[in-house]
Amino acid sequence: MIRAASLFSQLLNEFPRDEFEKLVEQHGADKRSKGFTSWTQFVAMLFCQMAKADSLREICNGLSCCLGKLVHLGLRDAPKRSTLSYANAHRPAGFYEDLFWSAVRRFRAREGGVGGRKPKFRFKNKILSMDTTVISLCLSLFPWAEFQRTKGAVKAHVVMDHDDYMPSYVTITNGKISDVAVARTMAFTPGSIVVVDRGYNDYGLFARWTEQGVWFVTRQTDNAIFKVIADQALPGNRNILADQIILLTGRRAQGRCPHTLRRIAVWDDQKEREIVFLTNHLSFGATTIASIYKDRWQIEVFFKTLKQNLKVKTFVGTTENALLIQIWTALIAMLLLKWLHHISKANWSLSNLASMLRLNLFTYRHLCEWLHNPFGTPPIVPAAQQLSLDFAHIGQPIVYRGVTCF
Repeated sequence: MIRAASLFSQLLNEFPRDEFEKLVEQHGADKRSKGFTSWTQFVAMLFCQMAKADSLREICNGLSCCLGKLVHLGLRDAPKRSTLSYANAHRPAGFYEDLFWSAVRRFRAREGGVGGRKPKFRFKNKILSMDTTVISLCLSLFPWAEFQRTKGAVKAHVVMDHDDYMPSYVTITNGKISDVAVARTMAFTPGSIVVVDRGYNDYGLFARWTEQGVWFVTRQTDNAIFKVIADQALPGNRNILADQIILLTGRRAQGRCPHTLRRIAVWDDQKEREIVFLTNHLSFGATTIASIYKDRWQIEVFFKTLKQNLKVKTFVGTTENALLIQIWTALIAMLLLKWLHHISKANWSLSNLASMLRLNLFTYRHLCEWLHNPFGTPPIVPAAQQLSLDFAHIGQPIVYRGVTCF
């Protein structure tokens, strides 16, 4: 039997209305709404992401042409462009931020979590990757986001949990805010392993993490000055070139980070170059440290997937509030896609899932059945019983209430 709800409607069921309304009340999002509710705005902006709509016109027209199916989305009518534009400019973006984090907690509490993957490493330390992606903006349209003289930008600073490759921390700042400045404001649980690239090189930050019992793995800068205290034994049949215990001896580095560190040099066969890692973890094997840093590539994959499959490079509003709402709804859509990819048995890539879902948002099929067999034929609806025709009377006059009809 065909479901009486579209795939998009079933996706929206992942956001309980009671929880949604509590956040609305908490943020006062429906204050002076005049009939245009926060739910309608959320459905429209999530449709923007899932359908990859390029403008307010495409959002409103895309929903307008599905008027018979909007009831299942909790809408009576499609929004107007001016109404949606005003709501994006004035309703609190913090509501969408809290909605994202509440959804993350709910999905992670489910069996298997968001990603449902088996642990890649045997140890129990939490691995976190920290990185930043720059979202370029046109300075004439976004004058509040000045980054360079002729360029605008905002930055999304993300800390990713390697248990499910989803963010544990996100903050969006002006493009002028440095990565290290944001990293200094963060606090991590002792025993966590924080993986960063060379853009976060700050010896004072490394010293603070070491004193707090937080491990870090990063790339050593080419101009680092250090003294080798001890050379450790190298594992056999591995691409490890050096495993050394060092002390920083640079004029400023020594005072900022007086702690003992570890330098590991690895040969990259693929690119035929030497890669040097710096860490404060002295007991893990050298190959394990190299594997931890290699797994940092997943945060780059996350940024790439976000930008390629969702609307975070072009925006339907030019105010800061509208931009933040669109970025947070993109993260919500990303969470949904990761969850669908996890439960699907079709063995397709996340990008293919996003594109196929875009084409089938208003298809009436059970979501799980569609995920497992997207190209399958929907169940056949039994044909309605048809009255039989008596052709023997064709051409004969018909008498109806005393009147003869031909």
